[in-house]
Amino acid sequence: MITSSQNPLVKQIRRLHRAKGRQEQNLLLLEGTHLLETALEGNGSLETVCYSPQWQVKYSQLYEQVLTRSRRVECVSAEVLQQLATTVNPDGVIATIDRDFQNLRPIKSPKLGLILERIQDPGNLGTIIRSAVATGVDGIWTSEDSVEFDNPKVLRASAGAWFHLPKQSSPDLKKLIGDYQAQGIQVIATQMNAPKTYWETDFTRPSIILLGNEGAGLSPDLAKLADETVRIPLASGVESLNVAIAAALLLYEAQRQNSKK
Repeated sequence: MITSSQNPLVKQIRRLHRAKGRQEQNLLLLEGTHLLETALEGNGSLETVCYSPQWQVKYSQLYEQVLTRSRRVECVSAEVLQQLATTVNPDGVIATIDRDFQNLRPIKSPKLGLILERIQDPGNLGTIIRSAVATGVDGIWTSEDSVEFDNPKVLRASAGAWFHLPKQSSPDLKKLIGDYQAQGIQVIATQMNAPKTYWETDFTRPSIILLGNEGAGLSPDLAKLADETVRIPLASGVESLNVAIAAALLLYEAQRQNSKK
């Protein structure tokens, strides 16, 4: 059992808490049983798994899978597991996996997609990914100044949906929007004073929904590229919605309309 925080493996995994460490090691950090199971279901080969004795007893069958699908498996003390995790109360297992396991395949002609500009909160991005998978979104793009897809908090907030959605970080959202518009895909942005509500918009056409930063919203340069702007009606005195909630509303309206086709 590894019991020392000075163990080289402990130091190596702790560096994955930061984007620089994940890039240098080309590894993702998976925290918790559910993410571990989802990665294994997706035929991922794990690099390292660190587990507590209690976890091994509780998930004996999963532990047997881990032994055959991991390069290194280590039992660690509760204190070490706490240091490896970014969560306050880890559930007993931490794993690492190659970053190339990310679902980064090209997104060619989406029927429904999401473009996100300057999203900063990992919980929001993870929740948006979860809603996107639930509503059949074909792909998601973020600006390069958004929170990283491989942030451990993004993975956790997605509740496993992270592994099932094509996703890309784009250096040039303007060009990306133009390229898809040239294919006949409409781009829809939310604006407070838009003339139409989001349920009055035709989502049966191939569409990409454009959403912006939690506080500042979309930049004017990006917003003006939209083919159509829509509003989400709010009660008097309410200034805005959380971006993850706004995304879910629009995505489920698109799903509702397309289910009637």
